[in-house]
Amino acid sequence: VQLQASGGGLVQAGGSLRLSCTASGLTFSGMGWFRQAPGKEREFVAAASRIGSITYYGDSVKGRFTISRDNSKNTVYLQMNSLKPEDTAVYYCAAGFAIATTREGYNLWGQGTHVTVSS
Repeated sequence: VQLQASGGGLVQAGGSLRLSCTASGLTFSGMGWFRQAPGKEREFVAAASRIGSITYYGDSVKGRFTISRDNSKNTVYLQMNSLKPEDTAVYYCAAGFAIATTREGYNLWGQGTHVTVSS
């Protein structure tokens, strides 16, 4: 069972990126994204439920980021628009047996993908 994330990169402020994370080996009710900037704690970004289209967002990304899931592909996406330099971080996908907004709510973590937003 593992999570494979992709889609990070370098983008200018105001630009967009889309991250993807595919779970293999198991289906999870909750999938989400966290991020960690250098010297900072890992921060909740967004989460989505497998059933019912329930989504949660961190305050710093509301209105700019959109999380979605393709259950047929066991994949969660994070569409990031209007990116800011302060969005620069390593982004981690996570999966658990319920939707959650805390690190403790997730059972499995991906390897992280780097996002750098230049000013």
